[in-house]
Amino acid sequence: MPTTAAKPRKKTARKTTVRKKAKSKPDIAASYNHHKFFGNKQYTGMQIGRSHSWHYDRGDWKETKITPDLWQIHYAVTKRRKGKAPKGSGVPVGTGYHWYIMAHQDVRKLNADDYSTVLSGFKFKVAHMRAAKKKWSASAATRRKYLVGFLKEMIAQLMQEPLELEFEYKEETYHGEAVPVTQACMNGVCYEYEINLNGEYIGIIRRASSGWKMNESEDQKFIKAIGQQIEALE
Repeated sequence: MPTTAAKPRKKTARKTTVRKKAKSKPDIAASYNHHKFFGNKQYTGMQIGRSHSWHYDRGDWKETKITPDLWQIHYAVTKRRKGKAPKGSGVPVGTGYHWYIMAHQDVRKLNADDYSTVLSGFKFKVAHMRAAKKKWSASAATRRKYLVGFLKEMIAQLMQEPLELEFEYKEETYHGEAVPVTQACMNGVCYEYEINLNGEYIGIIRRASSGWKMNESEDQKFIKAIGQQIEALE
């Protein structure tokens, strides 16, 4: 039988796979501990402008009346982070802080025994204690000095001329004022204002890269309307 010659095989190019380099994740812990500047002041920790969110356990709030308008308060509770801290970030266990809180507490009676309460304001770091040293960063006398300086700043803030607000939103007219938070003003721009509208303290509005933000309201259009008024008056 006649034989047929085998056909030569076609040469095919070998496929080569190019491996993409894995993108390196940002080192959040290093960023947290990196030295940063706010004006001329050097600091570490969370960057200015960022926020924490916490859940508080069922705490114990005690208050004692001292004068017709002044009360002594005591509140003890464990607060828990909403979510988890980035691995390697934050201060060591055992670190302590001494804060001074200056805030508005809006309380509404719901029934004979229950009240709704909203707290909005500021907390000022008076001192800290490093876990390894077990010693506070400032003496009692120095802490009083820091507090006097902070309170003088807050008094000066309250005494300055506010921006007069007037605008309409959802067929309602709003009158009020925006008081600049002087510590949040840099190079002629204020990034936070305390807002009063129609005789009520509304809260603190802050200027962010993505627009105006406000913890006290979930109505972003309302917040935007307040921000636009501020921008028009600045």
